[in-house]
Amino acid sequence: MSQVVPFRALRPAKAFAGQVAARPYDVLNVAEARQLVKDNPLSFLHVEKSEIDVADATGVEDLRIYERAKANLQGLRSEGVLQQESVPAFYLYRQKMGERVQTGIVAAVSVAEYLAGQIRRHEWTRADKERERTLHIDTVGAQTGPVFLTYRAQEAITRLEAEVAARPPEYDFISEDGVAHTVWVISDPAEVREVAQGFAPVEALYIADGHHRAAAATTVSRLREERHPGGEGEHNLMLAVLFPHHQLRIMDYNRAVRDLNGLSEAAFLARVGEKFLIAEPFAEKTPARAHEFGMYLGGKWHRLTARDAIRRDEDAVAGLDVSLLQDQLLGPVLGIQDPRTDGRIGFVGGIRGMAELERLVDQEGFAVAFSLYPPTLDQMMAVADLGQVMPPKSTWFEPKLLSGLFVHLLE
Repeated sequence: MSQVVPFRALRPAKAFAGQVAARPYDVLNVAEARQLVKDNPLSFLHVEKSEIDVADATGVEDLRIYERAKANLQGLRSEGVLQQESVPAFYLYRQKMGERVQTGIVAAVSVAEYLAGQIRRHEWTRADKERERTLHIDTVGAQTGPVFLTYRAQEAITRLEAEVAARPPEYDFISEDGVAHTVWVISDPAEVREVAQGFAPVEALYIADGHHRAAAATTVSRLREERHPGGEGEHNLMLAVLFPHHQLRIMDYNRAVRDLNGLSEAAFLARVGEKFLIAEPFAEKTPARAHEFGMYLGGKWHRLTARDAIRRDEDAVAGLDVSLLQDQLLGPVLGIQDPRTDGRIGFVGGIRGMAELERLVDQEGFAVAFSLYPPTLDQMMAVADLGQVMPPKSTWFEPKLLSGLFVHLLE
């Protein structure tokens, strides 16, 4: 049984939704964020990535960043740009990117269920990133961006979503990246009960994206419980959007490495050839099937195919293509032992395309880049069901959830 809870969202007045809504804080660097907000003082990046407004910010532990975020949020409230819902509600959030459509329920979910493993993860978090979100949530007193969850589709939820979506929406706009965003409010008490009951049979929820948000929300919940023991409050919940699994698609998450670990190009190819069949030219650049990889080296694309001897299809984690690449090539040949911390490796979301891999090698000083065939939702869920984790940067989801449309206040 999964608990989903309606909440009184702090959200934009209808006229401001498109100006407020912003890309997630963790897909932009500071320079990119500043460029995006230079003509938009209402952008929620002033809250989610408030270091853009602290010129001499010194890093994660600089508390001025989070105090500025709190002040910026309060400013949007005092100006009437953000307003709090009068009654607890759920929200239907639809995104359309080209021909792809995904529709989810915005809700609060249980921190206790996360701790119990009923809300399941597939990645480890990084301490510095978790610390940054913890300070942000605790100082601002709000969860300002949702955790992206998925679940095995339920007919009752799908039916209700269709009924709600037949009504006029609260928000309907196209963001700067061309994605259409549509939101409906579900506040009728009967429909609120129907949503909660619809999720009751769901055995588990799965984090698709937002592992650091989830971990930070849990830490803040513990900290606030320690300060005020026995309190029943919003800090025991976390903001989430829940999508049925059949609507989602994982994109490739590619790699680039700065050097060949002291090897000549010929020696490197020889080492790679011990574990992978190598063919060139590879005009497609991106793999068409599992256990196939693209490799951009010396201005040429090569197709790598994992030899039978290294395949581990019987193992939910070791059999993943991201694991094969790490365990058989990046680690033993290129010396990338811990991709979470090694500065020699870069990660490129598939939305950027193969041109970005070529640019990194041709113009940015990287030595080699790899394109991967993405894992499936079933593979991701199977790993999570086993209580295991995938290698870092295994999954990339598009479209991204915008920040600023829904804020979950803790106070």
